Amino acid sequence: MIKWPSLKQLHYLITLHETRHFNDAAERCFVSQSTLSKGIQNLEEIVGCPLYEKKDKKSPLVFTQAGELVVQQGKELLAKAQDLVELGYICKGDSMQGQLRVGCIPTIAPFLLGDLVQDVNTRFPQLNLLLREDTTTNLLAALRHGELDVLILALPVDIGEMDSRVVGHDPFRMVISDDQVESIPTPIKYADLPDESVFLLEKEHCLTEHAVSACQLTAKEKINPFSATSLHTLVQMVANGLGTTFIPQMAIDHGLLENQNLAVIDPPGKQAYRDIGLVWRPSSSRVDTFNRLADVVSGLL
Repeated sequence: MIKWPSLKQLHYLITLHETRHFNDAAERCFVSQSTLSKGIQNLEEIVGCPLYEKKDKKSPLVFTQAGELVVQQGKELLAKAQDLVELGYICKGDSMQGQLRVGCIPTIAPFLLGDLVQDVNTRFPQLNLLLREDTTTNLLAALRHGELDVLILALPVDIGEMDSRVVGHDPFRMVISDDQVESIPTPIKYADLPDESVFLLEKEHCLTEHAVSACQLTAKEKINPFSATSLHTLVQMVANGLGTTFIPQMAIDHGLLENQNLAVIDPPGKQAYRDIGLVWRPSSSRVDTFNRLADVVSGLL
């Protein structure tokens, strides 16, 4: 008779992989350390090989090659199980109820999520949004592993096998200090800007790639090697006369430039924008929920 691993055992192993410490993993799983250790031991017996290296307690926990593979496939199985559980929402007849775990990137979250939560609470009081802000890469990984249900991202971006729906456009604007804008001919041309005068976010933020591509900035010598960690940092740098940058319209509409001596102008070339979209697993049974949430986001945009 085939012995099947349980989802609980896989959850124990994945949590141990994340924490690298038995006590911490047991606390996160709300079980005793002995229960967690026994569950992982049973999983090793089913797989037929060690999943981690058994060293002294002071050494960091290292997973074997087999252990890494079990963790990877275990995350996929837990994501499928989560989709299976979600079938209950369909049986209840109302897709806009229960918990919905939503991930959003930092260049959208501060300017959208507050309005989104308020709107959802008013229109769908039985739907509880649990929010997580992170980079695109981390959010997509969490979605694949079943840790999140749906993402709000800036597109285009490589989402692999995931499904998506574009809900609106967010134009890019150039921002420059009032003192500097008078010295630059209009309409503005990148050739008229000093070298290293365009400041961008760190590469972890997809806004940088979107802005450079949409605004057709091909002259790399115009880009400053220093990169900022947030839009607020970019605004402060530009406000102090260090150069110029690209800011999405939704951030401007939500007061990012208030009380700053800054001029807002259109980038050179055609209208530049990024798409805002929702992304989810194709195996999820809550597609109706995602589409109705997309309608709300579209209205807010």
